[in-house]
Amino acid sequence: MSEHKDDFLGYPEQQPAEFTRDETWRIFRIMAEFIDSFESMSRFKRLVTVFGSARIKPDDPNYQDCVRLGELLAKNHYGVLSGGGPGIMEAANRGAFHEKGVSVGLNIRLPMEQFPNKYQSESLSFRYFFIRKVCFLKYSVAAVAYPGGFGTLDELCEVLTMIQTRKVGRIPLVLVGRDFFTPFLEWLRNQLVPMNMIGPDDLNILHLCDNAQEACDYIVKWHETYGMPSTIRMDI
Repeated sequence: MSEHKDDFLGYPEQQPAEFTRDETWRIFRIMAEFIDSFESMSRFKRLVTVFGSARIKPDDPNYQDCVRLGELLAKNHYGVLSGGGPGIMEAANRGAFHEKGVSVGLNIRLPMEQFPNKYQSESLSFRYFFIRKVCFLKYSVAAVAYPGGFGTLDELCEVLTMIQTRKVGRIPLVLVGRDFFTPFLEWLRNQLVPMNMIGPDDLNILHLCDNAQEACDYIVKWHETYGMPSTIRMDI
C-alpha cells in the first residue's frame, strides 16, 4: 500500500491556496466560477456539445469524422461546444473553426491529458468539473457523444439523467459510432429495463448513428420538428 500512497494524496499543483482550506471560503471560489462562466456563455446561442475521448489522434477515423461534424454544424448555423482539450474535443472545435463558426472550449485544469486546443474562438477555464458540466447542459441545444472513456461516459450519463428526470428541457442526444455504442445500448435494454431500473421509453432519449452527416441531419430535423429550445431552461 505504501508504494501507492502518492496516488491518494493528490498532485502538488492541485493543492488549494491556504485561505481556501476553510470550507466557507471555498464557496466564494465556486460562486465566482459560476458567475464568470454564466456571463461568458450567455452570449452564445444554438450550441451543440460534443463529447469524446481526449486520447484519439488525428489519424483516427473518429477524429476525422468529428472534424466533419464540426464543419457541418457550422454550415447549419450551430456553434460547437467542447471540453476544449485534444482528441475528439479538438476535432469538433477544428471543424467549426475552419468554417469560421463559433467554436467554444470549456477547459478543465488537470494534471495530465488536458491541454487547450488551438481551434477555439472562445475559451473558458474551469477548476470544478461540476460547474463545467452545468455549462455544457445549460447552454446546449443538442449533444453528441463519440467513443470515449470514463469522462465521456460520465458526461453522457449526466445528460441522460438530467433529461430523464426533466431537470433540463428535452434536446437531441446523439451517439456516433454503432460498433462502439451498440453493446452499451444492448446492456441498457437487456439488463436495466428488465430489472425496472429504467423504463423502455428512456431508451428513446438516445439516437444512434454511424457518422457526422447522420448526426447533423438528425439534429437539424429534430429542431425543425420540435423547435429550437431556449438555452436557459435548466432547473438549478
